[in-house]
Amino acid sequence: MRFTQSRMAATLAVLITFLCAASRAPAREPEKPELLVFAAASLTNVLEELSADWTRRSGVPVKLSFAASSALARQIEAGGHADVFVSADREWMDYLADRELIDGASRRDVVGNSLVLIAPADSKARVTLTRGVDLTAALGAGRLATGDPATVPVGRYARAALQSLGAWNVLKDRLVPADNVRGALNFVARGEVPLGVVYATDARAEKAVRVVATFPADSHAPIVYPAAKTAVGRPEAIGYLTYLSGTTAVVTWKKYGFQELAK
Repeated sequence: MRFTQSRMAATLAVLITFLCAASRAPAREPEKPELLVFAAASLTNVLEELSADWTRRSGVPVKLSFAASSALARQIEAGGHADVFVSADREWMDYLADRELIDGASRRDVVGNSLVLIAPADSKARVTLTRGVDLTAALGAGRLATGDPATVPVGRYARAALQSLGAWNVLKDRLVPADNVRGALNFVARGEVPLGVVYATDARAEKAVRVVATFPADSHAPIVYPAAKTAVGRPEAIGYLTYLSGTTAVVTWKKYGFQELAK
């Protein structure tokens, strides 16, 4: 009987010690919810790196959703609860601003880009993009890939540039209109079309293509990426936007070929 009581007392002492220690242990900080960022497809590589760095600095995880700016803007309009929207043109950001679906005070232009004509890496095509340029020889029996000019920013820039150079009427019926710029890039990379119009940064990210020529900057509107917190975005979105447009991120933007905007 005495032995049993001794064991019970020892067990009780251990339990009391454990409970006291547990009560003194610091409470585990709850995990922060993800920040949902809707971003243009052309930002895929750079935002993956930048977002990972911001998470290390802030402790706030980021979930990225990439697609054409048009598709993302319409998702937000339909009730998609993104915290941040980064567009490949000002028009789709204006579209949401007109519907009061972004926080206008948070909006800022982040970086710029340029527009290029690409071909498969082994292509021998040579083109000079000046007024009156004829791309039919370089296309042969093939077609030209770019974003859908009706909705996708890169397609809109491409249409404007080709119109400026006097080449649109010849080429408009020979387009392969992709859902986003990465789709157009892949058509060329796989050799399914002989030429494509994409952003310089996309061409830089794909070794299976080469830049044939760069469109003159004055042949289309400036390619600018605006970003903003959505109307339903969480407060952490402001810190994320400040980071993207701040000096810390500049080196990474430049590494991927994006252009710093004049202040």
